[in-house]
Amino acid sequence: MTLQDRRRIATGLAEGRSYAEIARRLDRPTSTISREIGRNGGPGDYRPERAHQAAARRARRGAPARSPEAGARDRKVFEVEDEAVEMAVGMGLPRMMARVLIGLWLSEDGRLTAAELSRGLNVSPASISTAVGYLTQQGLIRRERDPQRRRDIYVVDDDAWYHSTVIGSRQTLAAAEIAKAAGQTLGLDTPVGRRLARGGAFLERISLDGLASAERWRDLLP
Repeated sequence: MTLQDRRRIATGLAEGRSYAEIARRLDRPTSTISREIGRNGGPGDYRPERAHQAAARRARRGAPARSPEAGARDRKVFEVEDEAVEMAVGMGLPRMMARVLIGLWLSEDGRLTAAELSRGLNVSPASISTAVGYLTQQGLIRRERDPQRRRDIYVVDDDAWYHSTVIGSRQTLAAAEIAKAAGQTLGLDTPVGRRLARGGAFLERISLDGLASAERWRDLLP
């Protein structure tokens, strides 16, 4: 990749464009752009000149030979990772949180320390700390303590989607109760009161349905 390409990546990031958009502009795979940005400071700290110098240093050091089978497998993993991150971002998950979540999902046993995540994604420990805090709060991952080495291990397992669905449904149910109460306070004989009460009733129903469905399908096998 040329320095001019890297400058165009920086311009795309500054304009708020997605990795896929930047990739189309450079006529390169999205996974290539994702790796380039991820290994060089992430979207918030990408510097084209610094990235170009780092690439030159890596080239001088050289890389160990890899079999064609290993190379093909790596490309598949990168493609799946990139598509999954873009999907998660499109659903509203902040990009760093999406990268951490997908990184855990694609790890061998779904268990990584903060240091392993930081090295694997080439981002600062502070970025990882913020991301895992958010993901834990949403029930998408959980934290385990390693008492022997005094470190946290972040885990994604078969119950991750169940816990996330339950947390989301309970949050929606709480919002429903607030809306219904506000409707009663303002009066069901007023347009605003009726609107709030109707919205609250709708949110209550879908949140209760979500909780029931989560329990019903929790042990669903593939």
